[in-house]
Amino acid sequence: MEDQSPDNISVGSAPKKPSTSSRGRKRNFSSSTCKDFLRKFVDNELLTSSLEDWFSGHSEDCNFRKPAFDVPFDLSELQSFDYALEGVTFQQLVRMPNALYASTSDVFEATAYLALEDFLHAGIKGLWETFWGPDEALPFSVACIHSTSSKFYPAEKAISSGKLDGVCATAVLLKNLKHSQGRWDHIVVLALLRPDIGMVSAQGDQEPSPAVLGEALFFALRILLSRSLSRSSTVLRNSDCVYLLLVDSQFGGVVKVQGDLNKLDFDLNNVYNCAAEWIKKHAKISVSSIDRVWNKLGNANWGDIGTLQVLIALFHSMIQFYGEPKYSLDELATEHSSRLQCRRSERHLVDRQANGNGLFRFQQRSHSPEIVEVQEEAAVDLKPQETLKLEIGSVILMDDAYSQKGFQINDILTDSDPPIYTSTPVEEPTKTYLLYVGSSPSHLEPAWEDMNSWYQVQRQTKVLTLMKQRGISSRYIPQMVFSGRVVHPGPCNKPNASGSCGHPWCSTPILVTSPVGETISNLIRNGLFGVEEALRCCHDCLSALAAAAASSGIRHGDIRPENVIRVSNGSRHPYFVLIGWGHAILEDRDRPVMNLFFSSTFALQEGKLCAASDAESLIYLLYFCCGGVCPELDSVESALQWRETSWSRRVIQQRLGDVSAVLKAFADYVDTSSS
Repeated sequence: MEDQSPDNISVGSAPKKPSTSSRGRKRNFSSSTCKDFLRKFVDNELLTSSLEDWFSGHSEDCNFRKPAFDVPFDLSELQSFDYALEGVTFQQLVRMPNALYASTSDVFEATAYLALEDFLHAGIKGLWETFWGPDEALPFSVACIHSTSSKFYPAEKAISSGKLDGVCATAVLLKNLKHSQGRWDHIVVLALLRPDIGMVSAQGDQEPSPAVLGEALFFALRILLSRSLSRSSTVLRNSDCVYLLLVDSQFGGVVKVQGDLNKLDFDLNNVYNCAAEWIKKHAKISVSSIDRVWNKLGNANWGDIGTLQVLIALFHSMIQFYGEPKYSLDELATEHSSRLQCRRSERHLVDRQANGNGLFRFQQRSHSPEIVEVQEEAAVDLKPQETLKLEIGSVILMDDAYSQKGFQINDILTDSDPPIYTSTPVEEPTKTYLLYVGSSPSHLEPAWEDMNSWYQVQRQTKVLTLMKQRGISSRYIPQMVFSGRVVHPGPCNKPNASGSCGHPWCSTPILVTSPVGETISNLIRNGLFGVEEALRCCHDCLSALAAAAASSGIRHGDIRPENVIRVSNGSRHPYFVLIGWGHAILEDRDRPVMNLFFSSTFALQEGKLCAASDAESLIYLLYFCCGGVCPELDSVESALQWRETSWSRRVIQQRLGDVSAVLKAFADYVDTSSS
């Protein structure tokens, strides 16, 4: 008997005889009804005709060239995606042809389909290796769809067999060993290559023509219906959202369609009107701008908005079918700050002056001196660029998803930007904690200076959480007590838990840790860092580094006087705790802070840490804290030269030997390990 599954239904041909088979899935509509609906739903022009009045209505409501549909990606999301892909190489080997230079229309069309397939393959390959890693095989493939048979095969095969005229779309497919030829429910993204997409941009319109958009909606609904029939739970979960790509030989855009198929009326005698009503009333349609994807030579503009829109649609679709990536978009985007910091060092833009507020703070930034209170209920008018600064004695409310907690600010541990506060829970006045306040997501700028708060709060929260999950426990490593977000004065109408209502403090993250102590910088300033403190600091910091590295291979990566505190709690035996784990190295791709005074030689040379890097940084900390001469360092080259000279002349060993034979022995050990 001939297979009557939806994958064998011809798109654009007469519907075949319905099958009575059913997969028996429980839903508001039966599998057999859905299959019958798909068999009759084969003509995109009939759907477009049913939507004609709707398209006209949208056009009439469009004033001042304002788009009728929402955009699927806002500019900030595209900027973050751009930062995450910084340095990633995408290689399209088959160039997109230019219609002006094509010898014949047939040659142009054939080359265009080959180039589109190669572009999609390069895109998914680059995204997979960047976000999921290169270790696993790529689980996606690319193929064309033939309109009369709905079969999938590479463009080369369609060209060689003379079937190019029947190709209606190009699909990114989830690989499946049982169905190597491809299935409609395995379509991850569908790309429509149409000759007039670029006319939208040329004419200044904000959205594709009704004919193009109607065809996109037709294919979107077919894909969603096919997914709803899938036996795969992964595919079935994604039967409410699909991305379509609209491209010609130069331009491209994205259409995103979301909707609950349970609200579709499966009237088999009126499939196109039913589909049109579902699209009008129950589907959420987002349409991006039409922007240039390929230049005149046929190379993709990988870093421009047009291509980024296509890539981010591919990225979200890959997540739909394969789950969250190993490396998150936010994590990769923040690496931009490290690269920018290195660039500033290359250009000798770092500040050579010693920081007056902290003994050896490498980078100096300007920030607003204004202090605001958060305990008032009235709305506070802040400039958009301001970050939340807290006054001693003020109370800040935090929402940790389970309850709201209040913390009273007792003191400012470090007046860096951003500052670190000591605080007391309102409900437990006998306890004290360190409190970190980050930047509101709406304020986060791409400049590397503004990323410090992200590392200090969000990234450190991740690192401390990971340590807790892996059972890393040491009195010399801080413990995360609470994490959450600021509760700001006035009403909050943010759309979701991770969104923002527009208030300057909305969704500002907070991290609360224990214990509380005094930084080495303050101890030195007050003449309280002597031989005993140096020995204890060395022992305790090494214990913290060993505990983190032993079970999980975590390295600190940012050892400096502001990141070591002495905890006394009234005890006769104070101890030191290594704080500031936001720049910790969790895996090889992470990059440490580049600090001319405290970074290891290997870190300055290679931009990453070796096994002895943290120990070498600890030596520099002890050397400077014990009276070592602070050199003039204005570049990576000068910092490396100082290290080479100091170690070769045994300046560091001699200085630490004047303090303690133990410290000298430690310096000799590090010198041997690093050489």
